[in-house]
Amino acid sequence: MSDIGINAILAQIRALKGDAAGGVGTAAQTGAAPAGGTSFADTLARAATRVSDAQHQASDLARSFELGDRNVSLARVMIAQQEAQVGFKAAIEVRNRLVRAYQDVMNMPL
Repeated sequence: MSDIGINAILAQIRALKGDAAGGVGTAAQTGAAPAGGTSFADTLARAATRVSDAQHQASDLARSFELGDRNVSLARVMIAQQEAQVGFKAAIEVRNRLVRAYQDVMNMPL
């Protein structure tokens, strides 16, 4: 993967981290979204949309390459597919951790 692709993925991770950290204090205390901030559900929805968009872009680039579009290189297709794969794996890991946290809370003794 090129430095440009890695830097783009790192920038997306940092943006999501910043979004998540923006509302930790007040939202955790009140149970509501902070004023001017975003809720956890909104952050998850935005992240899922970004993953979906990356997958669609990779699919469109692959289709264009297969149809012989000279403006689309194989390297560009492969980078887009790897970015989509990394985003999807990260989304799956977040889902797994949320499910595990839910199960831990539900199995706590009263």
